[in-house]
Amino acid sequence: MKEITFLIKLKKEKKLGLVEPSRELEQSYLEKSESNMISAKILLKNSRLEEAVSLVYYSMYNLLMALFFKVGIKSENHVATIILFKKIFGLDNSFVIFAKKERVDKKYYVDFKIIRRDVEDLIKRAEDFNSGLFDFISRLTNIKIKFYRDKFINLLNFG
Repeated sequence: MKEITFLIKLKKEKKLGLVEPSRELEQSYLEKSESNMISAKILLKNSRLEEAVSLVYYSMYNLLMALFFKVGIKSENHVATIILFKKIFGLDNSFVIFAKKERVDKKYYVDFKIIRRDVEDLIKRAEDFNSGLFDFISRLTNIKIKFYRDKFINLLNFG
């Protein structure tokens, strides 16, 4: 119930809502996702581990945004996007939650040690996640898009 209250608050603030599905925005976020992953690998190769972790998360997050714009959902909040990924689409959000925590920990705190092997593993797992999500997005039909929009409407009592 706490999550729903949070989502409704964002809806009232107009940070969450229905928009027209946008192929252009979907494509833009797909490209950002790919660019983030390429950059993360370049950073890893150059031992910039902290920055690589951040871009791995953004690669996944931008893919979530591509999904949302394909369906026509606007979300201006990372936490809400991750919650809705599970609630609307029924997909496992645990790895995105983990990657977001890693990004925050590595970006804002200094009491940690980043291990190259952990970043390599994070990239591999993110690539698997992204591949599965890209496949999910590419198989969305108009019927499925309507189904997910209706779930969103029902969840937040739009009607």
